[in-house]
Amino acid sequence: MTDLAAFRAEVRQFLADNLDEELARAGRRQTSVFSEPEHSMPWQAKLHARGWAAIDWPVEYGGPGWSAMQKYIFSAECARAGTPSLMPQGLKMVAPVLMHYGTQEQKDFFLPRILNGEHYWCQGFSEPGSGSDLASLKLRADRDGDHYVLNGSKIWTTHAHHANWMFALVRTSSEGKPQAGISFLLIDMATPGLKVDPIISLAGEHELNQVFFDNVRVPVANRLGEENDGWSVAKYLLTFERGGRYAPTLFAQLGKLREEADDDPVLQDRLRREAVTVEALEAIEMKSIGAKGAEAALYASVLKVQGTEAEQRIAVLACDIAGAEAWCVPDGQSNDRLATAVPRYLNGRAATIYAGSNEIQRDLIARVSLG
Repeated sequence: MTDLAAFRAEVRQFLADNLDEELARAGRRQTSVFSEPEHSMPWQAKLHARGWAAIDWPVEYGGPGWSAMQKYIFSAECARAGTPSLMPQGLKMVAPVLMHYGTQEQKDFFLPRILNGEHYWCQGFSEPGSGSDLASLKLRADRDGDHYVLNGSKIWTTHAHHANWMFALVRTSSEGKPQAGISFLLIDMATPGLKVDPIISLAGEHELNQVFFDNVRVPVANRLGEENDGWSVAKYLLTFERGGRYAPTLFAQLGKLREEADDDPVLQDRLRREAVTVEALEAIEMKSIGAKGAEAALYASVLKVQGTEAEQRIAVLACDIAGAEAWCVPDGQSNDRLATAVPRYLNGRAATIYAGSNEIQRDLIARVSLG
């Protein structure tokens, strides 16, 4: 049996030795679940050198072979230290799908490049008019020999301006139910005819984009799963996008806020209430360990609802603790809390919408648990 106390000490020592001040400051200044690649990729390189870049991957693909508790401890210690987050689209989303649906050739090509950071991925799901109603997507992919020819657009595409690969849902058939005519493609972002336009957020940040496809040719060999069965692939992927370990990060945020709330009894009471909700969330996360199939999908929906709504409440609390000054912070503000509280709050408003809105998640929970 693994000595968890010794493992925690090992992780803490690694973080002390490798998380330099520049990376630590980037972690403190992060305003969403996404860190800029200038920070996330050097951090991934350090983790990869230790064999810790993909803690959820099986050993045969480069994972460390940790137990569920080791993964949880590692996540908690990274949150406590304030490390930059790793880009989830590659390591946590498309990689498990490649392992499950990919051909051996696809696995051999893509997985090592995701692990070492050579490939930086974005997600092409939402479209104008097809957000929560994802099955209505219209990006056409017409077969032409050994290629699909793509025409249309994707929107809210996080870090598409940095990415060199995209995984996308495309319309390969208009027959039958909308879900039955969708395929899942892997797209090289350097392909001719592909254009990325920025979308600037309310916080003034360039995280999102709209991506346009004008006769973009994608090899049929880059399809994951069968033609017109992309909906099944997407549902499998969304289990990984929705689920996760929310509690360690939220506990770390509450700890920092507690230090800044001074002795204000109202703020301290709100902090204690949120701490109780995060403890309950952690209990659900622990219970979800080892779940598979429909049970895993159910837990993913529950965690997505509880985790993102707790994130939003804590973001509001952070703004209240920072005070009115946080809403008029000049560029270059040296105080991390003042500089990040409002942008994090604004960015976090999308958390209950992306990966399937929380209203839809509640419907899914009701169907599975209540029949």
